[in-house]
Amino acid sequence: MSGHSKWSTIKRKKGAADAKRGALFGKLSKAITVAAREGGGDTEMNPALALAVQKAKDGNMPNDNIQRAIDKGTGSGADAAAIERITYEGYAPGGVAVLIDVLTDNRNRTASDVRYVFSKNGGKLGTSGSVAYLFERKGIILVPKDAADEDELMMIALESGAEDVEEQEGDYRVVTSPEEFTAVRGALDEAGIPYENAEITMEPQNSIDLDAGTARQTLRLIDALEENDDVQEVYANFDISDEVMAEVAS
Repeated sequence: MSGHSKWSTIKRKKGAADAKRGALFGKLSKAITVAAREGGGDTEMNPALALAVQKAKDGNMPNDNIQRAIDKGTGSGADAAAIERITYEGYAPGGVAVLIDVLTDNRNRTASDVRYVFSKNGGKLGTSGSVAYLFERKGIILVPKDAADEDELMMIALESGAEDVEEQEGDYRVVTSPEEFTAVRGALDEAGIPYENAEITMEPQNSIDLDAGTARQTLRLIDALEENDDVQEVYANFDISDEVMAEVAS
């Protein structure tokens, strides 16, 4: 598991996600609105919207909020039309590559905010294409080891289109292409196999091991980026050992 995944898991266990639920709902709503605007309001015909809605449901976002976000995207609201997608790239301390997905109605404000976060936390905002090539878009589903038989999970996952099932500490990691993610997730649901997390993400092709000092700096930068209302996702190619993570998280 990557260091960023470990840190996200620790934050979930600490309840940090619940404390920021209001901000999370705002980000989820924005993603739904833009997906509906770009591809229509029918989840059966708009895969991007289906994924955005599923992510909102995973975050316990009320159905009324989800529908309002869809309606805003398919309507003629000026706020919906103004939102645009932007990807920023940069480097965290230790040469860690960082990729940031943004939805914003003010490109100049967001660029200034992102640049400030990098400079304040020992990083540097890069140019377009500087780190994107280090990542690949993949679907990742994490299944707790005590919730599934490995052979059964592998058979169901691979037969439904998964690329691989990897064993790691505490869980199995089902890897899919973005196109097969929904089918694989549906097959697990149908088989009654629970999972603790399912998302389409940008997987780093290599990782950089961090010591405690650099890990603290990098995680501080990642947290600051994720707290920005315009930032949807942050991806990075760092790894942190269990020993260092325990020291950093204490």
